[in-house]
Amino acid sequence: MSPFELLTPATLREAAALLDPDTPDIRPMGGGTALMLMMKAGVLRPRALVSLRATEPHLRDIVLRPNGELAIGALVTMSQLEHSDAVRRAAPAIGRCMTRLSNVRVRNVATVGGNLAHADPHMDLPPLLSALDAYVVAVGPSGERRIQVDALIKGYYETRLAGNELIASLVVPPQAGRHSAYVKVTTRSADDWPALGVAASLSMERNAVRNCRLFVGAATDRPTRLLAAEAVLAGQIPDAALLRRAGEAAAEGVEFLGDAQGSGAYKKELLKVYLGRVITTALADGSAA
Repeated sequence: MSPFELLTPATLREAAALLDPDTPDIRPMGGGTALMLMMKAGVLRPRALVSLRATEPHLRDIVLRPNGELAIGALVTMSQLEHSDAVRRAAPAIGRCMTRLSNVRVRNVATVGGNLAHADPHMDLPPLLSALDAYVVAVGPSGERRIQVDALIKGYYETRLAGNELIASLVVPPQAGRHSAYVKVTTRSADDWPALGVAASLSMERNAVRNCRLFVGAATDRPTRLLAAEAVLAGQIPDAALLRRAGEAAAEGVEFLGDAQGSGAYKKELLKVYLGRVITTALADGSAA
């Protein structure tokens, strides 16, 4: 690993001011789990790292607001999400997702902001947060702005963050009355990178599906909304036949990418099956918040 300078600003705005939007030679670091691996492999050779660990304490807070919003600081770790009572009450699908996200050593260090800014297409959180209609608050020289999670990631390791912007927080809107779940399919250990990740969030009215949001990850270069499947489900009472039709519609509307976890054709078949399973899971144990 190449030598580098470690910078330790006291605030997030100071950290953003240290970044150069025109060069990748200066990189921000939250938990550093992915960044250090890439540096050790020689993929990244920054001359300086801007550590966020000494920035404002509130960036490590999880707050359930009176209106039902869940506000999560960028430096909150995955383990905090896993064990948070506020997360369990407001968005239990997030806590359940954490139990199979990598391993406990990584979850103890990896941060929410770093995870989302890294934009690896195999990550578990982006499709689930997209289904929950969550957004991030980004901080830069021009102030703050909101970016929906489903719009944040542009492709492989690419986001809509400017080179001198940092994620300050993640906000999950009120989930009252909604059922949500994330299902992960791995080809090796249960906590491995997914071959497919599929997320669902929906409400029910008179046993029929309303306001459904479905997203797939790992099979695509970014969280991808399954609009064709949503159209099949809208206003219908879910049964085995309907879920099969929705799975078929979802699979036909996605451009699948193959990788070490499986071919594109394999992932297409997985989605046909697991689209129905994630909805069934959401309705069974994703009790309306």
